[in-house]
Amino acid sequence: MDPRDIILAPVVTEKSVGVLSENKYTFRVVKSANKIQIAKAVEEIFGVKVAKVNTISMKGHLRRQGRSEGYTASWKKAVVTLTHDSKTIEFFDGMF
Repeated sequence: MDPRDIILAPVVTEKSVGVLSENKYTFRVVKSANKIQIAKAVEEIFGVKVAKVNTISMKGHLRRQGRSEGYTASWKKAVVTLTHDSKTIEFFDGMF
């Protein structure tokens, strides 16, 4: 699987921007990806060294529109911690 198929998008929330100073970056990833695949994809795409990966399966939320109701799609989130001697990811540099 291509690394760009594993990492779908960065997650930019108040909480994820708050932990950037600890070298922790948050990404939306494919539901079928495991921690090893995510670490290799981040290392290959951004040229950094990954120390560890934590994954969270995010459940879809109930949304209503008038009488109709349904759930948003479930997705997987990965919090990637970089080593101390690794460079930062340039996309996130101006956020904190």
